[in-house]
Amino acid sequence: MTDFDLDEINRLMTTTKQVRKRLNLERSAPNELLLECIEIAGHAPVGGNLERNRWLIVTDPELKNEIAKAYRSVGLPYLQANQGAHADSRAAKVIDSSIYLIENMHKVPAMVIPLRLDRPPVREDEVGSVAGYFGSVLPSVWSFQLAARARGVGSAWTTFHLAHEEAIAKLLGVPSSVTQCALLPVAFYKGDNFSPAPRKKASEITYLNQWKHSLL
Repeated sequence: MTDFDLDEINRLMTTTKQVRKRLNLERSAPNELLLECIEIAGHAPVGGNLERNRWLIVTDPELKNEIAKAYRSVGLPYLQANQGAHADSRAAKVIDSSIYLIENMHKVPAMVIPLRLDRPPVREDEVGSVAGYFGSVLPSVWSFQLAARARGVGSAWTTFHLAHEEAIAKLLGVPSSVTQCALLPVAFYKGDNFSPAPRKKASEITYLNQWKHSLL
């Protein structure tokens, strides 16, 4: 047994969602609060304990506008092309909320960009290296999102801006040797709480020893 409140931890982890329509665009997100979340995120596991992850917080309106334009140029055509294909599914709601975010990206109080101090492997035979590379970044980003959620701040993992990574790097003064891994629009969320999303049972998606051999 541990001294953690497992009910509260489970509630945090099952109700931390990608927040788009419920971002409060009228309320600022203090840098001090975001730094708290980044401090916690820094304790996530990283390969070799090499602290090569960095974070960039963007709050300047002109910079946000430019990033939002690049984001929109990629995201809007992609989502509109897929809108009709998911008219009767949960995916339709995701597309709708994603389009809302695109149209309001420039209004978010802050954009948080997780970075790494090198470039990912690119050869096809380096699948393991690529997995290890991003495996040293993604846990930190998820920890950031959990820490933010616990403080009333919503976020969403997005990557549309990466189609213009070079231009955005130049805009933000990021060296070409540094990799942008995602873009998180962050803001206090509106409303009281979130409920867990419907998901398949663990027993339906977990196998024992061999592919599709059930645990049960």
